[in-house]
Amino acid sequence: MKLAIVTAYPPSKVTLNEYAYHLVKQFRQKEEVTELILLTDKTEGAKDISFTEAGCKITVKECWSFNSYKNIFSVTKAINNTQPDAVLFNLQFMKFGDKKIAAALGLMLPLVCKLKKIPNIVLLHNILEEVDLGSAGFTSNKLMQKIYGFIGTSLTKLILKADVVAVTMQKYVDILEFKYLKPNVKLIPHGTFEIPEEPDYTLPAGPLQIMTFGKFGTYKKVEGMIEAVELVRERTNLELEVVIAGTDNPNVPGYLAKVQEDYKHVPNVRFTGYVEEHEVPTLFNESAAVVFPYTSTTGSSGVLHQAGSYGKAVVMPDLGDLALLVQDEGYRGEFFEPTSVESLANAIEAIVTNEKYRLELARTNYKAATAHPMSQIADMYLEEFQNILEKKTNHSAVITA
Repeated sequence: MKLAIVTAYPPSKVTLNEYAYHLVKQFRQKEEVTELILLTDKTEGAKDISFTEAGCKITVKECWSFNSYKNIFSVTKAINNTQPDAVLFNLQFMKFGDKKIAAALGLMLPLVCKLKKIPNIVLLHNILEEVDLGSAGFTSNKLMQKIYGFIGTSLTKLILKADVVAVTMQKYVDILEFKYLKPNVKLIPHGTFEIPEEPDYTLPAGPLQIMTFGKFGTYKKVEGMIEAVELVRERTNLELEVVIAGTDNPNVPGYLAKVQEDYKHVPNVRFTGYVEEHEVPTLFNESAAVVFPYTSTTGSSGVLHQAGSYGKAVVMPDLGDLALLVQDEGYRGEFFEPTSVESLANAIEAIVTNEKYRLELARTNYKAATAHPMSQIADMYLEEFQNILEKKTNHSAVITA
């Protein structure tokens, strides 16, 4: 199978590029895949396809740009030129831009594939029905929220024109099937990027590192986490370091620089900036706990799966999709009220003052992460493509008869 993947891809700063990297890493090792065609966003640096494992040929076509109105045409042209047997879209609603028209035009591409009779699957990482538009940084205006809701419903109908729409949580399947009455929605778990050998769970000498990882400024904010760690220091006299790993959300440029300035009086707060792929294992391995300072959620959490794969205790808000993941996939964490610094401090303190409890959470999360390795996820997509191809073959045979 000559498989095309429409996605952002490292060194891109567009969302979901890391997910694409790990999916590509697995697809290229599958016997069924003879060539991978990456239909990616344009970046200044070269695409990271220097895998050490043996695998199929990879062709990179940089054919779209964030917020470009031409993406629907340029990606279609790339599909016409490369002639893939099947296309996988790695999407969320703001994948092609944060401007409404640019985003909408990009999301019409699955329909284009359907019209061209190219088997296609959309991996949809979030659904607008489950996004708190105010907390997630879209809009707090009630009228605008209704308008976004209407737009979201219209775009979802477009996306559901794909042969299969894969979502990462059972709740998403239930909502889409009930609201849109479509039988082509499938559950394919998020999966865990890397499954290292089970760690020994020991921590490096020095301060206990309390880490958070992501793009910050909208529904992911770090001020409360810094203040919570300060509280824990006062109560326990423990030596703690706050590690804020990642960058600003593209919608909130300058957010982390302002936080760094506002909290420069607080000792042991480290801002790593953008984290390269090879730096991720060290970042997680050296952390005592991974904190999710979210006020909302917009989909299944890749960071939670990463934390689990490195055997980390986690501190999570008791809301939305994170709470569901704990229920559905077997992760465990210490929960806190999203808007309460005191509650977050209590959750962090419960882990850093109780080594037995930290290890219990860490081992449970490693076990949960190993249940869905990315190699298994790639197999699930290939199986769905095979089902689509068989249905098209049978349908053609019926018409011919």
